[in-house]
Amino acid sequence: MEVHNTFGTILIRVVIVTMYTDFPDNICRGPNSFLGYAPSNSDRREGVLKRKRLEYLDCVAQYYDIPDSERTDEEINMLRQIAVDCPRTVPDVSFFQQAEVQKSLERILYIWAIRHPASGYVQGINDLATPFLVVFLSEYLEGSVDTWSMANLSPEQVSNVEADCYWCLTKLLDGMQDHYTFAQPGIQRLVFKLKELVRRINEPVSRHMEEQGLEFLQFSFRWFNCLLIREIPFRLVTRLWDTYLAEGDALPDFLVYIFASFLLTWSDKLQKLEFQEMVMFLQHVPTQNWSDVELEMVLSQAYMWHTMFNNSPSHFLAG
Repeated sequence: MEVHNTFGTILIRVVIVTMYTDFPDNICRGPNSFLGYAPSNSDRREGVLKRKRLEYLDCVAQYYDIPDSERTDEEINMLRQIAVDCPRTVPDVSFFQQAEVQKSLERILYIWAIRHPASGYVQGINDLATPFLVVFLSEYLEGSVDTWSMANLSPEQVSNVEADCYWCLTKLLDGMQDHYTFAQPGIQRLVFKLKELVRRINEPVSRHMEEQGLEFLQFSFRWFNCLLIREIPFRLVTRLWDTYLAEGDALPDFLVYIFASFLLTWSDKLQKLEFQEMVMFLQHVPTQNWSDVELEMVLSQAYMWHTMFNNSPSHFLAG
């Protein structure tokens, strides 16, 4: 699997500037802002980058590189759960099965969880770190991801990649903290909005799903929890992350439009399925042969619906 030199990978590389710097919110409104603003602050960027990487290193020493006797029972259980989940992360990409990769992912997730006690670690956050990890590693490793080896990196390079991933993950999740707090109310709210939007856009599909007794929570909870990473080929994820990062603080609401577009890609198929068939289909959507073309169609449709409906929120009855 190659890391495509798409705008998505470029944006992720540049977005780290905003992760590390206390810029006003109105500076970072989209890809043009990211790409236009960063070069003029190169001196400041390097200083902040160094400081934030050292801060991450200090966190690893303080929270991770300690014996279990210095952890609470809750912290021990959380670290164990992370250690269980890391080998399950992106299982179809062999690179993520390397012990060194899983250890880096474990450190990133544990430090994030310790520093965000309101939610702690929640399964699914492990998926969200992977696009950042691949993009930042591509600065040091060439060729197909399946041929990469973390053993080819120096300890300093590994630490820098981890730090960059940590801060980018932190920035991404800052705008959706209630997706991962107790009972995950943010996701519950967006699932409701998704149901209402689909009803507005395609009433026959909505009615058929309702008649079959299919609840949106049964299939779309994972979509919101993992931001579709488990639903599309990993080679397309950086393109998807391009859109996510460009939306900034508006991302949670825009996810509703992306997921409605994703679901209705199979509108004709869904209307022919009964309950159990629909559940199985939506839990294993047939995207394995997708290319950028199919993903671009989903995103384009989402943007169109967002333009049509976002300023007319009456299609959301509550939430």
